Amino acid sequence: MKSLKNKIVKEGKVLSNTVLKVDSFLNHQIDPPLMKEIGDEFAVRFADAGITKILSIESSGIAPAMMAGLNLGVPVVFARKRKSVTLKDNLFTSSVHSFTKNETNDISVSKEFIDEDDVVLIIDDFLANGQAVLGLTDILDQAGAKLAGVGIVIEKGFQSGGKMIRNSGIRVESLAIISSLQNGNIEFFEEVTVS
Repeated sequence: MKSLKNKIVKEGKVLSNTVLKVDSFLNHQIDPPLMKEIGDEFAVRFADAGITKILSIESSGIAPAMMAGLNLGVPVVFARKRKSVTLKDNLFTSSVHSFTKNETNDISVSKEFIDEDDVVLIIDDFLANGQAVLGLTDILDQAGAKLAGVGIVIEKGFQSGGKMIRNSGIRVESLAIISSLQNGNIEFFEEVTVS
């Protein structure tokens, strides 16, 4: 997706050979027109998948998931990283290790919102080591729901997550796949659709 790549190059900050900061449009401040375009693209790519729900994880996956949900006309559910007084019973839970924060969180989704009749699209902001996707697919397995695929805004193609998820037979659609962050330069793989 050309506009996303342009935004990454223009506003992304390379913090190391493995860390890209995109706080100005995705992870802290959100660019609504770009999120709409991202949601539109996910909706086109998964138009024939029979999706009934979109699942994301708080917090940076919510904006692109909302825009895709709006376009597809389906509800968006997000896994919470922290328990609250209103969300403590009847939960699907899984553990997810965050590469960027170097911490493990239990994520939770109420059993009220996903069940065996659902066909679910997972949407997240980044794919690096694949841990968030694995945690979300674990929740779908617990619910007996069908996974339609995974939509990723930015994939770090030089890390193992994308390959691992694809090798397990899951359809992954990434809108921008970074091939390298070496020496502070952002480089992309050529755009391909992988099914």
